[in-house]
Amino acid sequence: MGNWFTKLSSMINMAFIEGDRWQLYFKGLGVTLEIAFFAAILGVIIGTALALMKLTKRPNGKEGFLSRIAQIYIDIIRGTPSVLQLLIMWFIVMSNTKNGVLVASLTFGINSGAYVAEIMRAGILAVDRGQEEAGRSLGLSKAQTMRYIVLPQAAKNVLPPIGNEFITLLKETAIVGYVSLTDLTRCANQIVSRTYEAFMPLIGAAVIYFVVIKIMTYLLGILERRLRRSDHR
Repeated sequence: MGNWFTKLSSMINMAFIEGDRWQLYFKGLGVTLEIAFFAAILGVIIGTALALMKLTKRPNGKEGFLSRIAQIYIDIIRGTPSVLQLLIMWFIVMSNTKNGVLVASLTFGINSGAYVAEIMRAGILAVDRGQEEAGRSLGLSKAQTMRYIVLPQAAKNVLPPIGNEFITLLKETAIVGYVSLTDLTRCANQIVSRTYEAFMPLIGAAVIYFVVIKIMTYLLGILERRLRRSDHR
C-alpha cells in the first residue's frame, strides 16, 4: 500500500507540480476555449445563413438555387473529417499565415456551421406558421417577418441544441495539435514526452475536459429550465 501511494505521489508530482507544469494545462485550456468560442460564433452566423438559404423556394414551390448551394456546402462539410478540413486550411487555403488560432477557429467555425444550419432550420420550421401569417397581415415583408417575428422565436427553440453543439465543438478542438497549436490535449502529450509517464498527464487532461463540460452542461440546464418557465407564462 505504501509503495503504491509513493508511486502515485511521484506521478502527480511529475505531471503537475514539478516545473510548475500545472500552468501548462491551464494555458492549453485557454487555447482550447478561445478556439471553441470564436468557432461557435462563426458557426452560428454561417449556420443561420445556410438555414435561411435552405428555406428559399422558387415561386412554384420547388427548391431554389440558394437552397441547393447550402445543401452542397452541408454535404461536403459533413461528409469529410474535421482533421482533414483543418489540414487543408492550414497547408493549402491559409498557408501564408501561421496564426494557428485563426486557422483553427475558421476551420471549426466552417465545420460547425454545417451542423448549426440543420439546428436553425428545424428551429425556424418549429415556429407556428400562423406567426408568419400574422406578420404578413400586419404589412411586414417576408424578410421583416422572418427578422422580427420568426427568428427571435426560433432562437429560443434552438438555444439548448446550439449549446450542445458548443460542447461537441470544444471536444473536437483536441485535434488542433496537428497544426502545432498547444491546446490542452497537446500540453498533456508534451508532458508525457518529458516525464515518460502517460497515465497521470492524460488522465489530468481528461478530468479538466470533464469538469469544464460538466459546468457548461449545468449552465445549459439552467438556461433550458428558464426557457421552459417562460413558455408557461
